[in-house]
Amino acid sequence: MSEKPELAALKMEVVEQLSREELIKIVLTQQKLIEKLQQELERLKEKQPSNSKTSSKPPSSDLIQKSEKAPSENSSSSESEPKRKPGGQRGHIGKTRKGFGRVDRYQISSPD
Repeated sequence: MSEKPELAALKMEVVEQLSREELIKIVLTQQKLIEKLQQELERLKEKQPSNSKTSSKPPSSDLIQKSEKAPSENSSSSESEPKRKPGGQRGHIGKTRKGFGRVDRYQISSPD
């Protein structure tokens, strides 16, 4: 931690040696940079939508939105195999449980 104050003092010595015109030029350059960064920050704030992932809003307040990623039509994987639909697939041999067979007795129960 003792290095940081020494570096700040070293920079201060360099700044003290600069002329007034050079200091003004540095300040104006920094001001232009600050203005550009503020504009970029505002642009990014407008671009970023606020939803439950980027804020403290509950997920129920999110509106249904389309995905930002556009589906690529020239993808090699989509050409080789078509995308499967959800649910049972055509040609799949299903498995079911075996039935009970014949009922051999009935029992009627009533509350006591």
